Amino acid sequence: MILMAFFVFLVFLYSIMSRRLERTVFTPPIVFTTAGLLLVFFLPVLEELEADRKAFLLIAEVGLVLTLFSDATRINLRTLKNGENLPIRLLGIGMMPTILLGAVVAAIIFPHLSIWEMGVLAAILAPTDAGLGEVIVNSPRVPVRIRQALSVEAGLNDGLSVPFLMFFIALAQVGTQGAGAVLVRFVMEQLGFGTLVGLAIGLAGGLLLARAKQRGWMTEALQQLGLVALPLLCVMGSEPVGGSMFIAAYVAGLAVQVSFSDAAEQSVAFTEGWGRLLDFFVFFLFGMFVALAFKELTPALWMYASLSLTVVRMFPVAVSLMGTRLSNATVVFMGWFGPRGLASIVLGLVYLEQQSYLPGEPTIRLAVMTTVLLSIFAHGLSALPGIALYGRRIDALGTSAPEKLEREPEG
Repeated sequence: MILMAFFVFLVFLYSIMSRRLERTVFTPPIVFTTAGLLLVFFLPVLEELEADRKAFLLIAEVGLVLTLFSDATRINLRTLKNGENLPIRLLGIGMMPTILLGAVVAAIIFPHLSIWEMGVLAAILAPTDAGLGEVIVNSPRVPVRIRQALSVEAGLNDGLSVPFLMFFIALAQVGTQGAGAVLVRFVMEQLGFGTLVGLAIGLAGGLLLARAKQRGWMTEALQQLGLVALPLLCVMGSEPVGGSMFIAAYVAGLAVQVSFSDAAEQSVAFTEGWGRLLDFFVFFLFGMFVALAFKELTPALWMYASLSLTVVRMFPVAVSLMGTRLSNATVVFMGWFGPRGLASIVLGLVYLEQQSYLPGEPTIRLAVMTTVLLSIFAHGLSALPGIALYGRRIDALGTSAPEKLEREPEG
């Protein structure tokens, strides 16, 4: 009870100071991660943390399921196709090189990892976090086009990383279970069944929600609750068939839009309320686990974390933006502000929950912890100064600068 009481009291304190803290570098991830660190360092809560590990993991997994579903409901594929090609560049051209480069850097710094373990680590750290970049995507100093590109990228790349992660986990287990059996089970269960569960729940749920709204059966207050029940149904529906709850939730978020056009609006409303509370708890939990492992964070891990947030992120972004005529300041800005946070934390927990017992598991776990911890503080502390500097550079550009276009050029 000590942990939960401390967390609830911290949420209360943060809520009453939230407006003032918005103007500072003390972002929610910094506040709640630091609180988790300090709690373990100074209070005897280790036994409670160990006892509640499974419950904490379940909360974290539900948080990612809701995040993936919410992100998917806000994806307007028609808009992307009609012109906003910066997100397509960041995802289509930048995503694979990010995973590849992350694995290459891991091969240099952690040569004891197998090639598939390197892929696991790179896939966990590939997605960016819209929550950590919230200051960026909400700042009027940053051009709308750039804000939208970073926001859409963060909304999509966590869902795209899940299949890569599960695939690399399957290949890493080949040596112990046989390549054919592992890959067939992965494709059929994790991807295939997860997709089918997501489609069924998303399409049926969206249709029922739309019909209920049209006929006046559903109150305005409960529309949001009905929508949020769908990703939770994905969790329960995936377990019996062995499908991935994360893939199911992401697919359901896309499918629900076919019939229920209000999905994005209701999803945003939830994310800004109860969904944010879950995010706070995940960062609080993360801080506690980092505190337990802090003495194990070696210089090699910090080196990998630094390269992951710079070279591994920024080089693929620069390549993906070639030919867009964006200024160097914009390329650097978009490259740097690709923070690792909630998705990487939970994907790391998901990997551990798979109980793969791979030889490189301790290294993967510590590398993820170090990278996310560095990102929380480096991106959080640099957000406001970075916006101010970038804003001055953008103000100096002419009105015809590509950054100031309201829409992407066709083609």
